[in-house]
Amino acid sequence: MARATVDALLRQDIPTVALCSNAARLVWQEEIGENFNDKLIEWQEHPSFTHYAINDLRAPVASGTYPTAGMVIVPASMNSIASLANGMSGNLLLRAADVCLKERRSLVLVPRETPLHSIHLQNMLTLSQMGAVIVPPEPAFYLQPKGIDDIVDFVVARIFVSLGLQPEMPEDMRYTGPAT
Repeated sequence: MARATVDALLRQDIPTVALCSNAARLVWQEEIGENFNDKLIEWQEHPSFTHYAINDLRAPVASGTYPTAGMVIVPASMNSIASLANGMSGNLLLRAADVCLKERRSLVLVPRETPLHSIHLQNMLTLSQMGAVIVPPEPAFYLQPKGIDDIVDFVVARIFVSLGLQPEMPEDMRYTGPAT
């Protein structure tokens, strides 16, 4: 979903800064089957894209004076969620997210784990009470997804809505049933 989120932001020419932890690079390779650096090279061709190394705490996004509309962590590990809930920001990803919280900017977290135990839930509750939006990557079965791409597109659309952005949503993935 991280790749699809960045791709969707860039298709809409929304300025996008990507941060990727070392663990996320490993997961990227395992789950997507492509090298993160290869995708990074492709994204860097887009004029609205910027990337900073995870340990570059001098990067502009580490400061509240850097203007952003918000941030999404997709996927958000329970380690990142626990760190944020407890005010620990030992890398650029966590520092940028902490800046969003302190500046009251949108912070959207797409948790990676399931099932969740009470500490996971407490950490997410703490972050929600601080203004973060939790978007579990759950399929909308009522839309009758035809495959994984439909599910990913739906979750990316929910991320966009949570950030206050207009999502790209194919006509066949729009809910047309009764209002709830």
